[in-house]
Amino acid sequence: MIVEVIISIFLLLGGILSFLGSVGILRFPDVYGRLHAATKSATLGVIGIVLATFLYFLVIHDLFVGKLLLGIVFVFLTAPVGAFMISRAAYRTGVPLSSMTQQDDLKAFMKKDATK
Repeated sequence: MIVEVIISIFLLLGGILSFLGSVGILRFPDVYGRLHAATKSATLGVIGIVLATFLYFLVIHDLFVGKLLLGIVFVFLTAPVGAFMISRAAYRTGVPLSSMTQQDDLKAFMKKDATK
C-alpha cells in the first residue's frame, strides 16, 4: 500500500513537471528560456516517471529492470548537455535575446573567445 502511494507520487510529480515544461515552452519569449523550460522540467519529469516505473516492477512484480536505471542516467546526463550545445549554437549564430532580458553574461566571454 505504501509503495503504491510512493509510485503514484513519483508519477504525479513527473507528469506535473512535464506539463510545466510544456507550458514554459509556450510562455517563454525566446529560444533560451524555452530551451531551459524544456530541459529542466522535462528531464526531471522523465526521471520521475521512469523511477516510478522502476519501483513498480521492482516491488509489485519482483523484477529488477536495470535498463530503466540506465535510462535515468542517460537522460540525466545527455539532456542538459544537449540543451547547452543548442543554446550555445543559437547564441553564436546570432539568435536574439528577448527584449525583457536584463543581463547578457556570455557577451563578454564571447568577445574574449573571438580575440584568440
